Amino acid sequence: MEDSLKRWLADHYIRYVLHTHPAVFTVPEARVHCGHIPGTHCKNLFLKNKKSGQLYLVTIPHEKRLDLNQFRKLIRAPKVRFAEPEDLSEILGITAGAVSPIALVNDTNNKVIFMVDEQIWNAEMVCCHPNVNTETLQIPGPDFRKLIKATGTLMEIKNLPYLKPIHPNNE
Repeated sequence: MEDSLKRWLADHYIRYVLHTHPAVFTVPEARVHCGHIPGTHCKNLFLKNKKSGQLYLVTIPHEKRLDLNQFRKLIRAPKVRFAEPEDLSEILGITAGAVSPIALVNDTNNKVIFMVDEQIWNAEMVCCHPNVNTETLQIPGPDFRKLIKATGTLMEIKNLPYLKPIHPNNE
């Protein structure tokens, strides 16, 4: 975790436990290397409304699959797609594989709307990357909520739409 992020978390009195592990790029990899960490683990999607250009960071429980068609209807967008790597870098200061709600601390111009699932928002403990995929932060729920609010990001807490799993281990 970068020193600037450690300072930001300290300045905002955000409590956390830092866990290090090999790089993870998928939920199955995260299960292997992070599954022992108690808490609600996040899956994050950085999406763009193709028509308006509005960016969305969507955070859902790691075992769920977002229904992009229903999400598109929810935000009243004709089409959504994954944002470009340049958007990740320029706006959130991160690279693919490290997408996390923690990156909202870097969105100082508030260009992103944070869409968070109710299950994550109400969790007792939230687990997510601290902007690198070789570490996981375990954050008490009240501190996670305080962290997000401190970023000043526009936010919507939703019961987000999911695809029904074909198989229990389906990602």
